[in-house]
Amino acid sequence: MALTKLYDNHGRHINYVRLAVTDRCNLRCFYCMPEEGIKYVPKDALLSYEEMLRLMHLLAGMGIEKVRITGGEPFVRRDMLYFLKELCAINGIRKVNITTNGTLTEALVPELKAMGIHSVNLSLDALDKGRFFEITRRDAYDQVMGTYRALLEHGISTKINAVVMENKNIEDLIPMAMLTKDDPVGVRFIEEMPFNGEGSHYETLAWNHRQILKHLQAHFPDMEKIPDPPHSTSYNYQIPGHQGTVGIIAAYSRTFCGTCNRIRLTPKGMLKTCLYDDGVFNVRDIMRAGATDEQLKATFLDALGNRAKDGWEAERSRQFGLPVQESMSTIGG
Repeated sequence: MALTKLYDNHGRHINYVRLAVTDRCNLRCFYCMPEEGIKYVPKDALLSYEEMLRLMHLLAGMGIEKVRITGGEPFVRRDMLYFLKELCAINGIRKVNITTNGTLTEALVPELKAMGIHSVNLSLDALDKGRFFEITRRDAYDQVMGTYRALLEHGISTKINAVVMENKNIEDLIPMAMLTKDDPVGVRFIEEMPFNGEGSHYETLAWNHRQILKHLQAHFPDMEKIPDPPHSTSYNYQIPGHQGTVGIIAAYSRTFCGTCNRIRLTPKGMLKTCLYDDGVFNVRDIMRAGATDEQLKATFLDALGNRAKDGWEAERSRQFGLPVQESMSTIGG
């Protein structure tokens, strides 16, 4: 039983951490980074597996029950399966989930199933091979679809994450929603955010959560609202007769902040209590300076005691008032 649970200054219980294990990625997605890529963090600046496992043991003792592994692309980091097995064995961690682009994952699916990975979010923004290449700037569609089929065949709970981009993949929204007809998959459509290494692509976000819903309802007028799980970031729907579900994530509009139960750790150990802040403190530096577990716990509690109310407040509080423009790859998708 956790001795010290994590609550923020708004009374929200924090039991979920998103842990980015690398900033490297083998795709160059339009909404995530420039075509030429980004300057990657040197290897010795990344949290080591030992440091990450120490942190997860400590946070599990403070009530963290769910961990999502993100990147970059997690599976470009060597020995990832070793790390995942160790993570799954930590007492108190009930769910280990992974977000992946699926390009390197298909052959690993049986091992992920055997070690008890709870669910996988598969990043897939188009079902048309040409549009997939235009968005990702890489020819990897077949590998991603191979991973999709393998996940379903092995019974791993699967969600598809599709970022909705004007003039890029609107034609794919309905075909992607149709995946839910025969497959028990959750397809989630996500508002585009300015985390692409360049800043916002649009003066205004035409394809916000309302427009996405309107588009889906025009094709599926009998689509029904279903209950959203606690702390859900998505508004969830089901099309009658379909096995799976459809979700819409208002990631830019930030309508779900009031129930946020998560924190983030970047590949180089920066704690983010909100996706839109620019980091609260660097846990890597504190650990390498010799901090004890008790000192680390106190630092986490202090950070959460000064947490922004929502993503808008967090963005306004960024250092020097600079706008969001870092790549999602550097902070964990």
